[in-house]
Amino acid sequence: MYSLMASLLLGGLLAAYIIVYLLSHSPRQAYPEELTYRTVGKDGTVARHQLKSVMDDTEADTDDIELSVVVPSYNETGRIETMLQEAVEHLRKVHAGKWEILIVDDGSRDGTSEFCLELAQKLQLEREQMRVVKFTKNRGKGGAVRHGMLHIRGKYGLFADADGASRFSDVEKLLQAIKEGEQIQPGNVSIGSRSHMVKTDAVVKRSFIRNFMMYGLHTLVYIFGIRTIGDTQCGFKLFDRKAVQAIFPHLHTEGWIFDVEILILAARKGMKINEIPISWHEVGGSKMVLVKDSINMAIDLVVIRLAYIFGIYGDKAAR
Repeated sequence: MYSLMASLLLGGLLAAYIIVYLLSHSPRQAYPEELTYRTVGKDGTVARHQLKSVMDDTEADTDDIELSVVVPSYNETGRIETMLQEAVEHLRKVHAGKWEILIVDDGSRDGTSEFCLELAQKLQLEREQMRVVKFTKNRGKGGAVRHGMLHIRGKYGLFADADGASRFSDVEKLLQAIKEGEQIQPGNVSIGSRSHMVKTDAVVKRSFIRNFMMYGLHTLVYIFGIRTIGDTQCGFKLFDRKAVQAIFPHLHTEGWIFDVEILILAARKGMKINEIPISWHEVGGSKMVLVKDSINMAIDLVVIRLAYIFGIYGDKAAR
């Protein structure tokens, strides 16, 4: 009897392992052109240069640039201008030239890359203050964020959604928390949080199906993901350079649920994760297909957690 039960248990675990392995992800290798970026000068001349990996660490990069802002973008000509104008205004005022914006165009078909280069000239940015990478094929938001963060030049790396839903100046709250953590140990993460807004109109006035999907996902995140974080999905997260180097080479998931894997990796490595309330407002034009993408996120969330338990995912660079 016990032998039969043990055999069934072993068979079930083996079947689960095979299913999780087949559903697991590995990031797509970058095409040669995706390892280059374009930048524009005030005179309108566009230059293309090779990206340099954040893993090739040099003091020169962080001496020149304190804050790198990665903006994953897919067909964003209708929304990104407001976000970039707000970001540039704040960065000019507070960070005095020691900043950069890295646009990662995730295979847009609406001319997002060209639009951003034109906007950089319109805003009279210095060459290299805005760099634009264009993917040949769409990879997903997680893939765009991973690629961007692996090629920042700053001491700190922020990824921020192109819709401008998060108030950009709140980056200073995240930065303060990280700098305080660095006094104890390197490798710190600060994440913007909307959990304090659950009872506000920004959430209450959403459609029933949207709120149903949101609460369902939060329940799954609690069960399979991170229990100490109230809002894992806010697209406004800041990392010091050591955290970037320790997390992003190992990120497997390129879809919407990548935020959870980031936090799992940070927790596995013993990093301090600061959850900071920020100002946020709903912006129309989301690229998420609500029901389909919510189901895919739920599946990917279970796969991520089990893949780490089974050892399919680990702390070595993603396969």
